[in-house]
Amino acid sequence: MMGHSASDTAAQPVRRVTLRPFALGKYPVTVAEWKACADQGGCGALPRLAIAEDATPLHNVSWDDAQQYIAWLSRTTRRAYRLPSEAEWEYAARAGTQTRYWWGDQLGVAHANCADCGGGQDVRGPMPVDSFPPNAFGLYGMLGGVAQWVQDCWVPNYHGAPVDGSARESRGCMRRVLRGGSFRSGREEILPVARNFYDGPVRYQANGFRVARNLE
Repeated sequence: MMGHSASDTAAQPVRRVTLRPFALGKYPVTVAEWKACADQGGCGALPRLAIAEDATPLHNVSWDDAQQYIAWLSRTTRRAYRLPSEAEWEYAARAGTQTRYWWGDQLGVAHANCADCGGGQDVRGPMPVDSFPPNAFGLYGMLGGVAQWVQDCWVPNYHGAPVDGSARESRGCMRRVLRGGSFRSGREEILPVARNFYDGPVRYQANGFRVARNLE
């Protein structure tokens, strides 16, 4: 069941979605992985980063940058990588739970990388991808860290959205969906159901991505 029945109208109406098998990156794409793409001519130079250690989640990237990396990765590995759909992302972020966060209903302290999360947060930029425990699916940094681009075009609710797990696309789409919140986000913005958006061609310091692919 995808969505949220509370006051957040962007995550309504709640609806049943059926997903096909897919794989999702264990971590968001890192600075080191972008460097590998750049070294092989598949990506441009590193964007301006607040923190640029190899294990730092790549940030300050646009949706278009993500597509460039994915095209290179697909050519290099001969596997068809892509961004996840919103439905796939939310399923992965929930990790079989129905609580507010995958670890429970309370934010607690130092469960994730966000402005309200407490512990040793770094206000300059995202922390290394393995700084906090993974969820029950073994995925790191699904909530907080970097806001993650997904494939979908932004629509301010789920009316008419696909129920087969595919991305919502439209011709001339400029705004793309971001999920998961970031190191700059408050507690409500890192909920698995929370949605946001940004202009696809535009970079922003808090935005990154992780890759997905279909399983045969």
